[in-house]
Amino acid sequence: MATERQGGEPTTHEAGTGVPMWKFFVYSLLGILVFFVPIPVNGESSIILDHLVTALETAIPGVLPYLALAVILAGAVHPFVSGTWNRSPVSVVFSIAKVVGLIVGFMLVFELGPAWLFAADMGPFLLHKLVIPVGLLVPIGAVFLALLVGYGLLEFIGVLLQPVMRPVWRTPGRSAIDAVASFVGSYSLGLLITNRVYKEGKYSGKEAAIIATGFSTVSATFMVVVASTLDLMGSWNTYFWTTLVITFLVTAVTVRIWPLAKVTDSYVAGTVPQPEQGHRGRRVARAWSEARDTVATAPSLGRNIATNLKAGLLMTMAILPSILSIGLLGLVLATYTPVFDWLGYAFYPVAWIMQAPEPLLVAKASAVGVAEMFLPALLVVESAAAVKFIVAVVSVSQIIFFSALVPCVVATDIPISVPRMIVIWFQRVVLTLILVTPMALLLY
Repeated sequence: MATERQGGEPTTHEAGTGVPMWKFFVYSLLGILVFFVPIPVNGESSIILDHLVTALETAIPGVLPYLALAVILAGAVHPFVSGTWNRSPVSVVFSIAKVVGLIVGFMLVFELGPAWLFAADMGPFLLHKLVIPVGLLVPIGAVFLALLVGYGLLEFIGVLLQPVMRPVWRTPGRSAIDAVASFVGSYSLGLLITNRVYKEGKYSGKEAAIIATGFSTVSATFMVVVASTLDLMGSWNTYFWTTLVITFLVTAVTVRIWPLAKVTDSYVAGTVPQPEQGHRGRRVARAWSEARDTVATAPSLGRNIATNLKAGLLMTMAILPSILSIGLLGLVLATYTPVFDWLGYAFYPVAWIMQAPEPLLVAKASAVGVAEMFLPALLVVESAAAVKFIVAVVSVSQIIFFSALVPCVVATDIPISVPRMIVIWFQRVVLTLILVTPMALLLY
């Protein structure tokens, strides 16, 4: 007689009968192809998801700003319609910021407002380089996300990588999917995965916070933009792999210190906790049985896509208005005020002790990244190669920035506050400077 797992789900023995495992192979393979396999199209090699976004940007460029504005309008109104705008002081601030973002979006789309707003590195940069690509990437990616995480691949890889992920980063093996999705796809997609898995009871609050602030980097595609801006494409592989290794080394440290070490390890209220269990012996066999159980209880493809698409649209609505308000504020402060010069002094001793070239500039560039991760690159375009390399790595490894990542995390249920994210950002910048500067001096 078959038994049941916690929560009433069938065990491997019961689920193994008549389970359509072709879904595991076909859907997972399609998801991998879309998110992780670069293919050349018109001379450009990138993942299919990026090609789809590029194709839309090329096909209907005149329509996209208006579509983005419609999403921004929905995002600005949603907190007030749903009654969540005053849930906490942070919610009030971000709800007001979204209204400001709507006003800025209206001005940009209809070309109304002061001349400084329309400088190439101000409003147009935010609209065309961030708002429109993110507005397309998240909902389209959410559709294919159903293939990647809904039919056993997450559980299969989780069991296989548990011996590495748990001792080094204190997260389940299944979190490897989040890390790869962020580096290859986007932090927004990585957070979409993280939030979904957390709400399903498969991550604890601490695990979700570690993943959100330790793995959710900008994508490799955006890293290409940074490398191109700083003339680092000639050493692309060195830059990419250095950034990847340093990002995860820094995370291995931050998970062991406050505030991440003190985040609650409880699960979402109302869910049945499904923590990964330790497995001995036949790990591949156990990974297969976990995948089979998931396929046996998975919803239909249409229902799965609809669920993910709804989550993707809600996240897009939360992100876009904030990019235009908080991101613009960061750009204005960096361009017209000495605020980031002052903040940069916090990192100057580290840059000086590590003997970074132009330590004050490195420190300021490192500080300005908290507003928008692309800003540091703009500050060091004319600098020495070693400075460019240091800043390019820091801008990605810092992970946390206010124009997009922070509002994206706030839009989820992940239990990490904005003040704690600022502390983690500071820790990550300091640790990254310590690790990357010697390497930059050795290479350049």
